[in-house]
Amino acid sequence: MDRQQMISRLSNTSHIWDMIIIGGGATGLGTAVDASARGYGTLLLERADFCQETSSRSTKLVHGGVRYLQQGNISLVLEALRERGLLLRNAPHLVHNQAFVVPNYKWWEGPFYGAGLKVYDMLAGKLGLGKSTWLSREETLRRIPALEAEGLRGGVIYHDGQFDDARLGITLALTAADQGATLLNYLEVLGLMKQDKMVCGVMAKDQFSGKEYEIRGKVVINATGVFTDRVIRWDDTSAVPLIAPSQGVHIVLDKEFLGGDSAVMVPHTDDGRVLFAVPWLDKVVIGTTDTPVSIPKSSPRPLPGEIDFLLNHVSRYLARHPGPADVKSMFAGLRPLVKTNKDQQTASLSRDHFLFISSSGLLTIAGGKWTTYRKMAQDAVDQAALIAGLEKYPCPTEQLHVHGWQEDSDFLDPLHAYGSDTAELRQLMTINPLLAEKIHPDLPYFKASIIWAIRREMALTLEDVLSRRTRALLLDARAAIASAAGTARLMAAELGREKNWELQETETFTALARTYLME
Repeated sequence: MDRQQMISRLSNTSHIWDMIIIGGGATGLGTAVDASARGYGTLLLERADFCQETSSRSTKLVHGGVRYLQQGNISLVLEALRERGLLLRNAPHLVHNQAFVVPNYKWWEGPFYGAGLKVYDMLAGKLGLGKSTWLSREETLRRIPALEAEGLRGGVIYHDGQFDDARLGITLALTAADQGATLLNYLEVLGLMKQDKMVCGVMAKDQFSGKEYEIRGKVVINATGVFTDRVIRWDDTSAVPLIAPSQGVHIVLDKEFLGGDSAVMVPHTDDGRVLFAVPWLDKVVIGTTDTPVSIPKSSPRPLPGEIDFLLNHVSRYLARHPGPADVKSMFAGLRPLVKTNKDQQTASLSRDHFLFISSSGLLTIAGGKWTTYRKMAQDAVDQAALIAGLEKYPCPTEQLHVHGWQEDSDFLDPLHAYGSDTAELRQLMTINPLLAEKIHPDLPYFKASIIWAIRREMALTLEDVLSRRTRALLLDARAAIASAAGTARLMAAELGREKNWELQETETFTALARTYLME
């Protein structure tokens, strides 16, 4: 992806796009893939970086949703399990089968959770990832050596998907570009254009050059997640709020706190949520919380009580109890939950997605979760084509391999997420051995990935590179800070920036990264 080439496509002010998508998270990017794969002229605009908000701050799971099964939402579980299977098939270099163990400390937990997970297997059908089964105490400890042994009776094992959310997001952007879509980060939509009371385009501004654009489109799709209501109010100032944001917080620990390659799932915490401890990129992610938020922020921060909640709960199940000093990084994301009943707790709000078409033709797609992004996109494009009066084309994304598709990926290879592009990265390292060096001894990233992010993945800032093109900030915030100056220097040389840019980027990123650390 070349941003200058992409932005030059906006120079023809008389051009009318088939579909304009506002929002570069999972839903917006998935919609861009679907629309462009059907042959529609597609433009996606993101005010910050792709997946900068919620879509890079998930629990890193592609899952059917065991908790939704408990709630009796069978239709959502069925849809998510099917989409999980499709995603594993279409992005095997990014999504893999992950074993989860539910530890049992009470006599009734084994039969109770075992029966429920058998239903989970049955619902997955041919797209299942493996059968659930009961484990003895000894087998449970063999799979998770760091589990609290006192009182342990055994466990139940089941299978779900695990992935790198931001890397999948960037890959979807590349996939949409492969299909002919135009995607631009740091191009903020300022408002909607109307003609005869119907939405006919957007007004937007380049965050770097300051240049403003009036862009015409046959239909505008609002895929802005927790900021959905802001765009709806551009269209209708009297609109009732649709979104009830909920903050979910995660902490990252060294993998030794878990041991083994299996994840832990605790089916019921004090607030009624499910708690996960998931191996991820040689660390372990612990999450999540559920805190209602009145006003969504671009950079949410974990609250002290949320961190205490996670540390206290996970300590009940681990032999070695993690403390604040053990936290490598902490991060928060906001769920774009759709309001159904004002008296409901956010933990019980539905993750079903929601389509809304205003009287002016603005199409809003909201709710959902990473696992179902493809189905959300399919539904959105189906409706958008109707609104725009476009010729109807079938959705091809059930069989569409994402960019870099490659079977039998070695997930221990630090370059596995690049799939079939890996050979080109290794070639960069061969041509310039400096690029074969790691950016930091404690991080699994090579300098070649920094150059690749700039040349191929539209990375423009140090945060883009260290937070989303690589996951350095989430894996180890201190190591990310230590690598910042060297990475900025490498970027400046590639981008042709002055020393002042290099220093400013380092300072800005360091200030951000400190908020990922415990005090």
